[in-house]
Amino acid sequence: MTSVAATSAAPPAPALPRLPSLTGLRWIAALLVFGFHAGTMRIIAEPDYKAVVDALFTLGLSGVQFFFILSGFVLVWSARPGDSRRTFWRRRVAKIYPNHLVLWAATLVVAWWFADPVLPAAALENLLLLQAWDPRPGWFYSINTVSWSLSCEFFFYLCLPLALPLLRRARPKLLWALIVALPLLILALWPAQELVPEVSRWWFTQIFPPVRSLEFWLGAVAAELMRRGLWRGPGLAVASAIFVVTWVAAAQWIRAELWTTLLAVAYLLVITAAADADVRGRRSPWRSRPLIWLGEVSFAFYLVHVLVMTSVLRWSGDWGTGFAGWRGPAVVLGFLVANLILAGLLHRFVETPMMRRLAPRRPARPAPVPRQRAAGVPTAGDGDAEGGAAGAADEVGPASGRSPYADRR
Repeated sequence: MTSVAATSAAPPAPALPRLPSLTGLRWIAALLVFGFHAGTMRIIAEPDYKAVVDALFTLGLSGVQFFFILSGFVLVWSARPGDSRRTFWRRRVAKIYPNHLVLWAATLVVAWWFADPVLPAAALENLLLLQAWDPRPGWFYSINTVSWSLSCEFFFYLCLPLALPLLRRARPKLLWALIVALPLLILALWPAQELVPEVSRWWFTQIFPPVRSLEFWLGAVAAELMRRGLWRGPGLAVASAIFVVTWVAAAQWIRAELWTTLLAVAYLLVITAAADADVRGRRSPWRSRPLIWLGEVSFAFYLVHVLVMTSVLRWSGDWGTGFAGWRGPAVVLGFLVANLILAGLLHRFVETPMMRRLAPRRPARPAPVPRQRAAGVPTAGDGDAEGGAAGAADEVGPASGRSPYADRR
């Protein structure tokens, strides 16, 4: 059977270390999405408090964009030459489907409790993670709303084993050309949507899997360049500063037609800089053990948070009314804690054991190339960076051979 990472003109598959900083960054992206939804649900009624939330999380929906870029990066970084396509696909299903199935069932129970109508066809479409392909208004957000991104991820997973051999053989000039072209294609979507019926334009630019795959492939190409030791980008401090400036400017002054592209570039710079810091043993604020735990449960957190908030608000009768004074921020913090507890339980009792039970075993990892360990930097066995809104990889670090980074350290 054809392997996921076929032989190519690129250097042999290296024994690259895991990237715990990317796990920590996953939590930041999940928090952005949570803050965005907390704002759009109008939980906070006090104008001054609401203005703070709006200022911080107006662009929080772009956290999904971060997840897609990170997913592409992590899966290319972690691809092993011995993995068959079937093994790769089975591992991806084992990673994301158990959590999805639990939340799908929980959402149907909540719908039954509130006597909400459920279309059987929409429920089946959501169960099979096909909803992102359906442009009908409401259908792509059916059942557990946020699972549309899993539908996109499934498409990415299907494509990657087919495209990875080409990526491995691509010349560096082509890879750099793609790094430039993919953000421009994201920008071109805005005039291109004029070719789509107005009722489907949101679906086309924000949901349609081939369109959202541009972000995934941006991360994938960057990972291939870094895997070969060819990536050139700013360090983590500079990349973080670029992101903050871009975020503030986009929230205040830049139209959506531009900020989606600018944030894609800013997210890519942060992801590659954090990965490079891990590889080189440099300081990174994102690899602390609390942040790594938060990153590990971020997939479960992402799946539960909207269902929990909407259900509680509807049950209490506070849906759409908001909470006055300090109660608004307190309720948001309460939701944050409650969702984290539920996410931790889901990760502990569903995601982790089902991954162990359903995913095929990988061969033992050979010892990595010896290198000096910097203070506070986890070794290859200390952490991983499962990426994407759907959780991108079981572990980050391919199998055998010598890392191109070993000659650059």
